[in-house]
This record gives sequence, C-alpha cells and structure tokens, in this order.
Amino acid sequence: MSRFFYGSPQGIPRGEPAAGRRRRRTLSTTMAAVAASVLLTAGLAGPASAAPPGGQDALPQLAAAQPGTLQECETLTGFAYPATEIASVTRVAAGTVSNGGQPIGEHCLVRGTMNERVSAFDGQTYAIGFEMRLPVAWAGRYLYQGNGGLDGSVTPALGLTRGGESGLQMGFAVLSSDAGHNGAQNPLFGREPQARLDYGYQAVGTLTPMAKALITAAYDRAPDRSYITGGSNGGRHTMVAAARYADQYDGFLAIAPGFNLPQAAVAQLWQAQQWARVATNTADLNTAFTPQERTLVANAILTRCDGLDGLVDGMVQDSTICQRAFSVKRDVPRCDGDRDGTCLTKEQQAVIEEVFAGARTSNNKEIYSSFPFDPGLTQAGWAGWKFGSPYTRDAPAVGFIFMTPPEDPGILADLQGYALGFDVDAEAEKIYATSGIYTESSMSFMTPPDPTHLDTLRERGAKMIVMHGASDGVFSPDDTAAWFDELDRNYRGDAEAFARYFEVPGMGHVAGGPATDQHAGLAALVAWVEQGTAPAQLVASVNPANPEVPADWSPTRSRPLCVYPQVAQYISGDPENAASFACEDPHPGLGYGKR
Repeated sequence: MSRFFYGSPQGIPRGEPAAGRRRRRTLSTTMAAVAASVLLTAGLAGPASAAPPGGQDALPQLAAAQPGTLQECETLTGFAYPATEIASVTRVAAGTVSNGGQPIGEHCLVRGTMNERVSAFDGQTYAIGFEMRLPVAWAGRYLYQGNGGLDGSVTPALGLTRGGESGLQMGFAVLSSDAGHNGAQNPLFGREPQARLDYGYQAVGTLTPMAKALITAAYDRAPDRSYITGGSNGGRHTMVAAARYADQYDGFLAIAPGFNLPQAAVAQLWQAQQWARVATNTADLNTAFTPQERTLVANAILTRCDGLDGLVDGMVQDSTICQRAFSVKRDVPRCDGDRDGTCLTKEQQAVIEEVFAGARTSNNKEIYSSFPFDPGLTQAGWAGWKFGSPYTRDAPAVGFIFMTPPEDPGILADLQGYALGFDVDAEAEKIYATSGIYTESSMSFMTPPDPTHLDTLRERGAKMIVMHGASDGVFSPDDTAAWFDELDRNYRGDAEAFARYFEVPGMGHVAGGPATDQHAGLAALVAWVEQGTAPAQLVASVNPANPEVPADWSPTRSRPLCVYPQVAQYISGDPENAASFACEDPHPGLGYGKR
C-alpha cells in the first residue's frame, strides 16, 4: 500500500447557484475533491418497479423472482472476452468472509486483468486489475464498487458501505478494480498518459461491459439491474459514471464525492500555506489549530447553533442558518496573551475564516468551494485531511496526476517544500491544461463532463443518491450542494424526480465524527429504482464502533437525514429517536431549543 493513498472530472463554467437555497458558498468551474480509501456498495431484493419513461433505452423490468443459477466456478476459467485474462477462479465457502459479524454466503471469486500493455512512456507494464465475486444466492443485480484514494489496489469486492450494508451479502455480483495501475506505480503513474485516463474514467468504461458478460457466463443471463457506488474518489467514479455511463447503470450512490478533485487538491496546497502562517512548526501543521483549539471552536458553534433545530443534543441539524449565526471573530475568545487552548489569536481567527471561505488566488479568483462550520471539526480525520494530507497526498497528486505537464519525480525528495512553495497564482491553471502527449486536462479526465445535465440518466428512469458529511475535511459539502442547486435549476426545479442529496450533520469524510453515520443508502436507492419509492428521508443511527461518538449520546440514537435543502427539526417525543423529528425547510429561529 502506497503512502500516497489519496482520494479524489472536463472543466465547464457553471452559473450562479439558485438563490436562497443554501448557506454561503461559491461555485467552482466544475466539481472537485480529494479523498481517502473507502468502499461503498449494497442492495436489496425487491419486485419490479413501474415502467420508467419511454424510449428503447428505458430500464428493463426485473425477472419475477427467478434468480440465476451459478455455474460451477471452474467453468469460468474459460471465460473469454477481448483483452481480458482470467488469472484465477476460486470457490469461497460461506462464512469465509463476513460483514458486521454476519457471514457472507458462498460465492465464486474471479481475478483477472484487462488491457495489459508495456508503456512506451516509461517501459512499465500496466493493466486494469479486477476481481469479481459472484454469489451462489444471486439477486439478479450487478454492482460496480468504486474504490478510494489513488486506487492502485484491488480492494476485496464485498460491496461494503460505511452505512453497514454489503452488496455481496445482499446478493449482488460485485466488481472491484485498481483503476489501471498497481500500488508500486503510485503516484508516478500520473506521468503515464493512458494510466491517467484509466484512473480518471476509462477503467470504469472498459470494465463495465466485461463484468456484465462475465455475469452472463456465470448465471446464463444478464443482470436485471446495474448499480455503481463509492465514497471519496469512489464517489467521484460514481459521479463520472452518472455523466459518462448512464446508459450502463440504473442506480448511482455517491458518498463524499471528490468530483472536482483537481480543484480540491490545489485548494489543499493553498490551505497548507495559510495554516503555515500561524503554525508554530510548519513541519506539523496541527500546531496551527490544535485539538484543544478545535474543541474550543466546536463548542462555540454548538453554543450558537445546537438549538436551532429545536433540541440541544450536541448536533447541528440546521447548518444553513448556523452559517449566518456563527462567527469565529465574534464567538470565539481572542487571546490577550499566549495561546493556551482557551482562545485564538487574531491571526488564527483570520486564517480559519479564510480557509472556510474557500481557496482563492491573490486576485480573488476562486479555486475551490467554501466549507461549512460544523462541530465535527474536532475529529482526528478532519485534522488529518487539513494538516497531514497536503504534504503526503495532495502534493504528489497535484504534481504528477493533475498538473499538465506533470512535475519531475525529483519533487518527491521534499513534498513539504513543494506544497508550501506551490505558486497558486501561476500553477493552478495547469489543471485545465493539455500538452503534447497529455491530450486531456485533469479537469477533463477526472471530473464529470457535464454533471448538471443528466439527460440520459433521467430519461432512462435511473436514479441517483448523493450523501456528504457536514464536517468533511477535504471535499466540501458546499460544493456538492452547489452541484445540486444547479442541477435543479437546469431541470426547472424537478431534479428530485431522479436525484437526491443528503447532508449528514457532524460526519467527516465518508464516515465518522460526532454523527449518526450508519444508513441504508444503497437499499434506499434500490427501492427507488425498482419499486419507485423515492426516499423522503433516510434514517441514520450511531455506529457503535465509532470512537468519536460523544460519551453522553445514547448508543441507540437515530436521526433522519433529510432531502436537501430540508433539515431535521425536533417536534416532540424521545430525543434519541428519529421519529421525534420532521424534515422541514430551514428557518431562522435563533432560540436555543429544548433538552
């Protein structure tokens, strides 16, 4: 596993956000992010839905309770598909792998490669590595598992989600891949022209028809429905697929999507330079904003915003109003003397406000989105993204994968120096550039070509769910909200007919933080696609294994996740139960709620 494990599409100008829908935010030239390793997937068996809108490419009806019969695993060694080599086929006994303490059933594990080649650029051998797990008890569904970081490894195709679901456990045939390079080739694969494109979008396009052919060979029939899901860079893969491959998939679940990854990565370097202004040790940017100081700010946010949803419970549901109610300079004490964790210096207050307002060039040109203030900034993962990743993940990703032309490998000798010395004004535009053998810019091969015009997805009757934590330290939920605002405007206020966005209060990058971050997002997506049941809300609960859940929270706490822009408001009843809340439009009631 490379230490450059980093989560992360065509630059197109975007219009202004729909008025009055969201807290302060800015629109990027596309959608961005930079992220960590995460798998997401899962499903739920169910009857066929009503017929989707017309057209020959409309979704097929599910076969009525007639799951395919898996062929003997050994027969799949002879599977033939262009440019594909099957390396091994293994029968995995029930209980060999598990999820949530429950055994996963018997299945065939197929491993192989596609498009193996020797690069004319660097002489290395590249291939798209994959594995596919085909359950004996198949539900007639296929799931592409988008993985996180820089990819480079074939993560087990269990179809896991941070929501607790497992696609394989629920009967999906699941595919996982390394996106066209191995871990030893991270991060320098970004200098190889085709490897860049495979990582960005072509691996998904290459693997998808092969996976469906393999399913057909295994079960003697094609999948009834096809889904794609992932978190972080896997969420980016999902967003890209919604724009590029909507004719191949029926449902899309993107969690914490880094769909504007090149922009977010450049913003990370810009942020590192801001943090360095107030750090006592630039080798350790945590000294710019220590855990004690972050707790101080989180408590100030809670003081101003916790009760805006009608209940004081350590959570900020009404984030939209909170952004208007909270001010670092007004609500956090300023130090008269030395820093001691009970105050912030004037310089710290200024840097924190600048970072949350979003990265910009010296002439005020936007690089990436703003971030919302949320009490989840106390979590270790938030600090890891803000203070550690610029040196270890973002510097090599920007230098080798997103810049055109890429940097010389010599920068690996001093990534901290590269990050702090990065000339944002002069270099940021190179994520939009092409040059010689690099025929697509990173904003072309990494981002969805036109993520706010999803005509193919909509016309087929396909559906999309996007989720994002309010305290994501690397990819901003403001950017995701801006994407949905523009999507909704482009479809004349009717985007919710095929796409829904859910923000998770307190949640960090993909999962974790002081949050109810366990959900059945993929199961809800399947119900929407196949039964026509659109999710009015998702019920989320506490993950008992999450160490950042406050000690005074009930282990059974649940909350509704509301369809954006609605937020959860406490009505009455058990304050630990989601049924005591209703999803309502944000409203500026600045009272401090009930206990």
